[in-house]
Amino acid sequence: MNPVSLVEDAVRALRDGKFILIHDSESRENEVDMVKAAQYISPQDIATMRNDAGGLICLAISDGIASKLKLTYMHNLLHFASKNNPSLSKIISSLAPYGDRPSFSITVNHVDTFTGITDIDRALTITKMSEICSDIDNYGKYEFSKKFRSPGHVPILIAAKELLKERSGHTELSIQLMKLALLIPTVVICEMLDSDTGGALKVDKAIEYSNRFNIPLVESPQIKETCVN
Repeated sequence: MNPVSLVEDAVRALRDGKFILIHDSESRENEVDMVKAAQYISPQDIATMRNDAGGLICLAISDGIASKLKLTYMHNLLHFASKNNPSLSKIISSLAPYGDRPSFSITVNHVDTFTGITDIDRALTITKMSEICSDIDNYGKYEFSKKFRSPGHVPILIAAKELLKERSGHTELSIQLMKLALLIPTVVICEMLDSDTGGALKVDKAIEYSNRFNIPLVESPQIKETCVN
């Protein structure tokens, strides 16, 4: 197997409800994320992400869906809250070391969850959010406020409006692939960490994992080539 897979392989895997791996770039976070379409997520998938990836399990959604749900970035919410809190204002004013603002929005739990943190609860929250997003032009946006509570245990990430023309994070890379796969633009992502070093999993180790479990691994430049025109 080639050390790096083709975008077509990753798109096919997403359509088939399988995991893929995405590496952003050495000049950015230099991290590999484990990724799966939200509409196919299961409690066992959450367990796999916990055990094999180990990072923060998040739900990335497109800007279009976020707009219809009236969601905004967490830094915007904090900016509003900081008007009478100078200390909070200083906290949110700086960029991340890799050069842009994180894509975090609010965190949610579905109303049918208990603590919200178990594999079953998180899979339920993600699955129900995917259903909301798939019906966003009908009843989805109305069901969102009735069926979810915040704060919760599933962080929502909002992709940049222009995707990779605007930002090159795993959020945008994942949503771009979901668009190519013609799937609901809601995707679960989780950073792969290295328990031995305490840092992010190096690309060569991610390639070993990719080969061992036959999971496509794609690089940021490959994905960017799909949105040149």
